[in-house]
Amino acid sequence: MKKNKPRVAIQGIRASFHEEAAFKFFGENIQTIECNSFKQTFDALENNEADYVVMAIENSIAGSILPNYSLLLNYNFPVIGEIYLPIQLHLMALPGVVFEQVKYVTSHPIAIRQCIDFFDEYPHLKIVESSDTAACAKRIHDEKLTDTVAIANTLAAKLYGLDILERRVESNKKNFTRFLILTTHGNVEKAIANKASLCFQVSNQVGALAKVLNIFANQGVNMSKIQSMPVLGKRNEYNFYVDVEWEETKHRPRGYGHALFNRLFYPTACRPDRRGRRSYFNRQRTHETTPHRYFG
Repeated sequence: MKKNKPRVAIQGIRASFHEEAAFKFFGENIQTIECNSFKQTFDALENNEADYVVMAIENSIAGSILPNYSLLLNYNFPVIGEIYLPIQLHLMALPGVVFEQVKYVTSHPIAIRQCIDFFDEYPHLKIVESSDTAACAKRIHDEKLTDTVAIANTLAAKLYGLDILERRVESNKKNFTRFLILTTHGNVEKAIANKASLCFQVSNQVGALAKVLNIFANQGVNMSKIQSMPVLGKRNEYNFYVDVEWEETKHRPRGYGHALFNRLFYPTACRPDRRGRRSYFNRQRTHETTPHRYFG
């Protein structure tokens, strides 16, 4: 029996961008499971303390979050969807505080770097880095700081009762973060998918990777992303993480699966996960910031 309110594990606290992404995918009627690290979100899912994980995987400015690829490989949970969330950063303070009172600004280091043009205009502000944007807003609320502003989203301002002094202080107004939605194998709902996430290695030979990529092209499958990471303890060996897409009007291409098995040094699809289970496709549907849910 399905739970009425899904338990969604996120890295960080309520009103973080991870919770905002969860709201976009599931709607706001969820139980947010706060975790101190991305690994803790996966452990919560594995231990049945959560039904889903929402995890950032890449940002259009900062790039890929490489440690999270290792989590995908080690835990082998199915990816059932994704969200592209626009990152809009606002300057917020306690009600009644005016900008002239402010001496300190606090936020996550990446958020701070994304607002560098704003800080150049106010060199007197002292920057204090923190582990989470929403946690900065919460600290201002809890400690009643009148000389400090936080950089966070509108969710944080609303939840912690802060006023927004300046909106959209990020330098790049077209900054997006991509979040993956994961669940357990037993919780996957059947639906037509139009995207898959794969991980594989190839032999260290001339043209080995090109032969794999040609399979996608020959089968009419679009490769939308490729990311490589060294295999720990093995010189000149890499894991390749690939996202592939196909048209929704077509069924999932069937020929390239068999062709891949003949080319790959070993496909992650054949490797058992931490509990001995095996899976081939991490299937997903892709969409922007609409609140609809897509499963594959």
